[in-house]
Amino acid sequence: MALPLEGLSAIVTGAGRGLGRAEALELARLGAAVVVNDYGQPGRDGSGEASAAPAEEVAAEIRTAGGRAVAHLGDVSDFETARALVDLAVAEFGKLDVLVNNAGILRDRMVFSMSEDEWDSVVRVHLKGHFNTTHFAAVHWRGRAKAGEAGVYGRIVNTSSEAFLAGSAGQPNYAAAKGGIVGLTTSSALALARYGVTVNAICPRARTRMTEDVFAAVPATKGGAEPTAEGELDPLSPDHVAPLVGYLASPAAAGVNGQLLVVHGGMVAVVDRPKVSAKFDTAKEAFTYEELDSLLTPHYASRPAGETFAATEVLGLKKG
Repeated sequence: MALPLEGLSAIVTGAGRGLGRAEALELARLGAAVVVNDYGQPGRDGSGEASAAPAEEVAAEIRTAGGRAVAHLGDVSDFETARALVDLAVAEFGKLDVLVNNAGILRDRMVFSMSEDEWDSVVRVHLKGHFNTTHFAAVHWRGRAKAGEAGVYGRIVNTSSEAFLAGSAGQPNYAAAKGGIVGLTTSSALALARYGVTVNAICPRARTRMTEDVFAAVPATKGGAEPTAEGELDPLSPDHVAPLVGYLASPAAAGVNGQLLVVHGGMVAVVDRPKVSAKFDTAKEAFTYEELDSLLTPHYASRPAGETFAATEVLGLKKG
């Protein structure tokens, strides 16, 4: 029996550790040949010397298990590095079929304390990094379609965050970048559908090098740290996320495009696009301050204190 991704090739960025590593291993388990990309810096803020070791170790693990994998050391926020990454997949495996964008860093600070560099660096790695690889993958698939190749197959899985959905007070750079990734996802999904490509985004919740201290500070009742019995899978393990990425990369997900899904601990939530919760029309030709005050102030005063997105109840997020 053929594996779901047999004969396909994939790139996973930020795959040397955490979520990216779990995703690369899952795609390989499902039959894909994988380019394991990672810049290998030890600091979650992007600090430290770059190292090929993390990517090489994951690629070696895939090969030891009988799969095909090559490592790539590079920062995907650099345009030419992203080009070389896609070129490597094509050179090694003949074509590119799946792109999983996962690379990211954190430089947390309240908005009134954040420096320009802390803003720029996080937006560059997350949002520009997603764009760079998406651009060159799209060029590859569009070129094949324009050349007359029938049945071009393309899948992009982007990584957003619940920080975009419900806010995160100490992460204005990260939340903004993750919101931008959703916009990039929906735009790319519309643009690339004609070429046989789907583009979706996930909001994963997982305990990784980037988040372990964040979840340690959150009560277990709110999805944070909680004891795990010996032999049981951590509810915040990246292994809960990787199967969804494998599914979205597969032929089975051909009808899933431009979607946002939250995933963690054995739960997947499909997030609808924003809906209008109330609508007001002016009684005159145009609104005045006084009329808006008479309509909007009572509307918001009637809502529960601290209410944010309605999605917070569905997703089990802490309100506020």
